[in-house]
Amino acid sequence: MRIILNFIGIALVLAMCWLISWDRKNIPWKTVARAFLAEFVIALIIVKIPLGRQLVTILSNGLTAVINCGNEGLTFVFGDLFDRSKMSVFIVQSLGNIIFVSALVGVLYYLGVIGFIVKWIGKGVGKLMGTTEVESFVAVANMFLGHTDSPILVSKYLKDLTESEIFVILVSGMGSMSASILGGYHALGIPMEYLLIASAMVPIGSIMVSKIIYPQTEQAKSITDVKMDNKGNNSNAIDALAEGASTGMQMVISIGASIVGFVGIVALINLFLGFANISLSQIFSYVFAPFGFLMGLDKSQILMEGSLLGNKLILNEFIAFGELAGRLGDLDPRTGMVCAISLCGFANLSSMGMCVGGIGVLCPEKRGTISRLVFKSMIGGVFVSIMSALLVSIVSF
Repeated sequence: MRIILNFIGIALVLAMCWLISWDRKNIPWKTVARAFLAEFVIALIIVKIPLGRQLVTILSNGLTAVINCGNEGLTFVFGDLFDRSKMSVFIVQSLGNIIFVSALVGVLYYLGVIGFIVKWIGKGVGKLMGTTEVESFVAVANMFLGHTDSPILVSKYLKDLTESEIFVILVSGMGSMSASILGGYHALGIPMEYLLIASAMVPIGSIMVSKIIYPQTEQAKSITDVKMDNKGNNSNAIDALAEGASTGMQMVISIGASIVGFVGIVALINLFLGFANISLSQIFSYVFAPFGFLMGLDKSQILMEGSLLGNKLILNEFIAFGELAGRLGDLDPRTGMVCAISLCGFANLSSMGMCVGGIGVLCPEKRGTISRLVFKSMIGGVFVSIMSALLVSIVSF
């Protein structure tokens, strides 16, 4: 019965994508079917097949060990503030390692390691899906970089992209997580395996959703042998490390400030809703409950998932992950994994402004186009995560 509900959920997500599509007559259903099959196979390999699960575990343990190296720097700078046994300081203990990972990503980016991986995986994705190199590369890059960072790799080509290609870039950014931010989610208590599974499904899922909502009808400019910008403005690896650390610090401050603001606003809204004996979380839980039902969750968990999805979309994923982390101990592994994957990605209201501002700077002539596409791209990003969760739910039985 749960698998049937999952397939109904997938059909509903595809139907909702069709409903908001700009050009329903030209949706490339063969490409969509190919993407769905590919994403299903990916989910099956990394969730169900022992060798795939072992690979995810190895990558998870390795990435966790690397991220934990940042603890040395945090302990040196903050001392007891980083010691959870002595006190609780969220911005240091949960967000601090973002600085280290951002610095590491900056160095790997400068040295061309990320670009090399993106290029070859991107070529494979492009051939499988029939998408252009630029949109394929950015869709893959979003497995490692942020939604405003990955377009930098191909910034000199942005002005020549069609609106459909730009939409793929926006949706893949909204549905993804940067490597720099994974440490923050993990520090909240979300297992790294869940985060890596979600990341692996982003490129194909983003293209599938994007091509339904905005099919490619314009003639795409032929761009072969795309050369990615790895160096940026950095003069050497040390400069890249310093800039990455600085960017990480800005991210920490920005995330911390957003959480302070959003949590405070929620408390204010709940103050007024309290007169009616309801809360914002209760409203979210009922509005988004159908998705929890279609994920095959138990009755007691459907409203919880609805509340988590609402908090992620309206507020941000950190607030939703923080709430989920406190409940993981009471959930079975499958339920915890499905719920975590459904929350992955930057798709929330505040990310829309970041996309318009961040990507618009790279290509000012496309700012108007990005502004027009960004709302549906956010909805698309939500669908990418929910689709991944539904597929994982199917293969995890």
